Amino acid sequence: MTAQGVCDPRFTRVREVFEGHFAQGLELGAAFTVHLDGEPVVDLWDGVADRHTGRPWERDTPALAYSCTKAVTATALLLQAERGLVDVGAPVAEVWPEFAARGKERVTVEHLLTHQAGLPVMEQEIPLEEFEDQPAMADRLARQEPLWEPGTAHGYHALTYGFLVGEVIRRVTGKTAGEVVAREIAGPLGLELWLGAPGDVAARAARLSAGERAVPAKDAPPGGGTTGQGPMPAPAEEMAGDPVYEAFMASQDKNSLMNRALGNPNPNRLKGGANHPVIMRAGWPAMGVVTTARGLAGFYSALIAGRILKPETLQDATRRRVRGPDRVLILDSSFGLGYMRPALTFLTPAKGAETAFGHTGLGGFLGLGDPAHGLAMGYTMNKLANSLSGSMRSYLLAEAVYDSLG
Repeated sequence: MTAQGVCDPRFTRVREVFEGHFAQGLELGAAFTVHLDGEPVVDLWDGVADRHTGRPWERDTPALAYSCTKAVTATALLLQAERGLVDVGAPVAEVWPEFAARGKERVTVEHLLTHQAGLPVMEQEIPLEEFEDQPAMADRLARQEPLWEPGTAHGYHALTYGFLVGEVIRRVTGKTAGEVVAREIAGPLGLELWLGAPGDVAARAARLSAGERAVPAKDAPPGGGTTGQGPMPAPAEEMAGDPVYEAFMASQDKNSLMNRALGNPNPNRLKGGANHPVIMRAGWPAMGVVTTARGLAGFYSALIAGRILKPETLQDATRRRVRGPDRVLILDSSFGLGYMRPALTFLTPAKGAETAFGHTGLGGFLGLGDPAHGLAMGYTMNKLANSLSGSMRSYLLAEAVYDSLG
């Protein structure tokens, strides 16, 4: 199979890896874009956008990229911080007074961005009628008590991150996070990126499909997922106490903090799950971005070029605030202000281990920026890996990019 698109001869290895994933049956449809020093050097796509109809993946096929959204939402908030509308180090209650309830008066905006707020779970099941009512979900969180003392530990706020950070944005701008992204980031830069997809965009979006079961085994590559050779077996019982084993066991327990954080509000209560028009247009600020690989790479390219945030703002925002065992994901995670930093949950090739930042998305999506190497990457697909840390596909593509630099 020969992928469509263009690839600079220096990055031939990237094309080989991309095409190899299709040859091995690891992809249905996918796209991968790389910018080097602000110029596109890889823009590849292939496969089908919808396995049921056979609709082909086109150059402009967008996909709902799950938690890649978090970095976009963080950027929207940091823009407001640059303007003095919000102080990241100040209590959330300064701009959202109701949030101070039940011992949260000292929770800062930084705690929200770094997953330290202790609010990773919605305590009550969210009714379907609230799926497009972000302020209502934010209000529920304002009335909750933290599960741990904010600032003392971090745990991935898989869905609540968006309603919390999004409400801060709404309080200081009067606009939703999606409106800010459209007016201040995607619109001015001409990016194929929407936080709340218009009907025509949702109609041509890739239809997400579950892939084979793939969970990390004892001899798995760092970060888990697939090796490129198919699914891996479950970790052996003698690994009890090992973070990989404990993370796997948590993923199998419907009452674990991991599954409670990932499962409410639950898109799968709607027919088609995240493919449902309600999810596409709702623009949940933790998982609702609909984008092309080109749009995602363009976002990071503009970010590291200083075209969205001031360089000093980005440098501070990508500074590691937390690192270590994640109370929700179990495995080590690391965060700056809303951006992932390299760790087991954001596996990065060695050359980018100290310089890369970005965010993964459930199933294998990847958005990555590396100012030191002038790199920006976006990977989108529709065959979701069912593993704890996503898929090795994005890692192997990123590895090929770094290796191509020489």
